[in-house]
Amino acid sequence: MELSQAHRDALQDILLWRRDVRHFLPDPVPVAVLDRLRKAMDFAPSVGNARPWRVLHVKSADRRDAVIRNFETANAQAAELYQDDQRAAYNALKLAGLREAPVHLAIFTETEPEAGHGLGRQTMPEMLNYSTVAAIHTLWLAARAENLGVGWVSILDPQAVAHTLDVPENWHLTGYLCLGKAASDDDTPLLHRNAWQTNAETIWQDV
Repeated sequence: MELSQAHRDALQDILLWRRDVRHFLPDPVPVAVLDRLRKAMDFAPSVGNARPWRVLHVKSADRRDAVIRNFETANAQAAELYQDDQRAAYNALKLAGLREAPVHLAIFTETEPEAGHGLGRQTMPEMLNYSTVAAIHTLWLAARAENLGVGWVSILDPQAVAHTLDVPENWHLTGYLCLGKAASDDDTPLLHRNAWQTNAETIWQDV
């Protein structure tokens, strides 16, 4: 297939308007849309075609509440790393949309999958986790194309999340995602707008 300028323009728009969303509307996400997002992940690259990502749609209110408490504890501990004005700035940031987002997805990496027969990961076993990250990014772009936002919550105790969700021992948490309709759209990262960290261009050098 020969892709056109229209394809490149559409992809540029999706990349530009993809944000880490923390402010969500409570509107439910239709099952058909979630199914399209699941299918989009089928196209993600993975080492040895191992496809090690395991996705849990967390619907249980009790389990969601446990994840929220996990975040609040981890966030309070993280705030202790900062001092004075920087701590106040940190505490003022909204770093998760766990309470508002209609969809929670816990995405794990299976560390010993049979699929792929070990190809490509003998010297770099971390490629399994990288494959899951690629699948998450594929989901993220597909969600933006559906006019949905995604927020990646990294301020969590991953072992506690695994315990809360009762997963096998060889499943390691790679990403906990909030998904839903963003309360507003913006083409500038939240941390940039809040003066926490500005954007920097990719370092690309000839050697």
